[in-house]
Amino acid sequence: MNATPGTASVALLGTIGAPALAGKVLLDVAVGFLADGTLSHPVVSLGEEIQQAFPETRVVKTFSTIDRGVMVAPDSLAGPSTVFLSGEDAEAKTTVRGLLADLGWPDDSVLDLGGIATARGQEHFADLFVAIARATGTYEFGIRVVPPAAGQGAPGA
Repeated sequence: MNATPGTASVALLGTIGAPALAGKVLLDVAVGFLADGTLSHPVVSLGEEIQQAFPETRVVKTFSTIDRGVMVAPDSLAGPSTVFLSGEDAEAKTTVRGLLADLGWPDDSVLDLGGIATARGQEHFADLFVAIARATGTYEFGIRVVPPAAGQGAPGA
């Protein structure tokens, strides 16, 4: 798991070394912030940078839209929440899904967004996350993707 400060993640993982990370599933939860509170990765995600720096590592971005307490206790919320997956390796995402299930995340709460480029959305949610936390007075919340009611059409219809 990469839970290092996002501004230092690639360098810190480099101290472990690409050979040691090769073939491993790396669950990446990090988001980088600069001293002024802006994101350190405004164009590409940290997840993408890690995947590029360590191409033999199976990077899966998740947990970037929730607080650490909710990560390990999804049942602490008053209702269901959605947790997202981004990554190139389907088998690695299956492994991470298993970990999420072990932590109490029901399968219908896990939404696979696609490849590692979709990690940008997870990381960029940080600005909205901070605003919600300030407005509600807590970091202990989740968001839920709510699909349309049955028979209401598909996206783009």
